[in-house]
Amino acid sequence: MSLARIFDIAAGAVAAQAQRLNAVASNVANAEAAAAPGEAPYRARQVLFETVPARDGTAGVRVAAVLEDPAPPRRHFDPRHPLADAQGYVTLSNVNIVDEMINMVSAARAYQNNLEVMNTAKTLMLRTLNLGT
Repeated sequence: MSLARIFDIAAGAVAAQAQRLNAVASNVANAEAAAAPGEAPYRARQVLFETVPARDGTAGVRVAAVLEDPAPPRRHFDPRHPLADAQGYVTLSNVNIVDEMINMVSAARAYQNNLEVMNTAKTLMLRTLNLGT
């Protein structure tokens, strides 16, 4: 595998993890979003990755889809809330903030690891070029 191919693979992974981090940010921002009676609440979004095979036997990754979490929304009893229904329940998003924090840490580490792969490949290329001098 060429060092140039390493850059392609790592760059694809960085882009995929960036999209995952954006989904996490959107989920966290809407974690306590309430929906008016009769309206659909915000649904957590999850990024689905897929393998991208290459001709040289290597593989990369890309985002296949951004899916909405099918889990039911949360319902909280608060009859004084302006968006409460006739029974006094407020419908909130289905975002689990603990799961999102774990997802964020995982995505941030994967992002950083792929940047480190690119930096290492760059260093190897520069050292290889300096061998001839």
